[in-house]
Amino acid sequence: MSDAPRLVVTVDRTRCIGSGLCARTAPADLSLAPDGRATPARPDTAASAELTEAAEMCPVEAIAVRDAATGELIAPAW
Repeated sequence: MSDAPRLVVTVDRTRCIGSGLCARTAPADLSLAPDGRATPARPDTAASAELTEAAEMCPVEAIAVRDAATGELIAPAW
């Protein structure tokens, strides 16, 4: 079992423009829904550099990655 913290990923679907950068960067954690907007792959996930990078790369800052236990914002770093 991994010691990586559990993370919760949310997507503000009103902000998402469907660029697809996130789904290409972290395909295990984010995908594009049929409407072309990003959606989390699961309710929570393990920390990964790819997931943090995907949130940081979002051109409209629609993705938030938070620590599941504390709610602390992990990415993007505002």
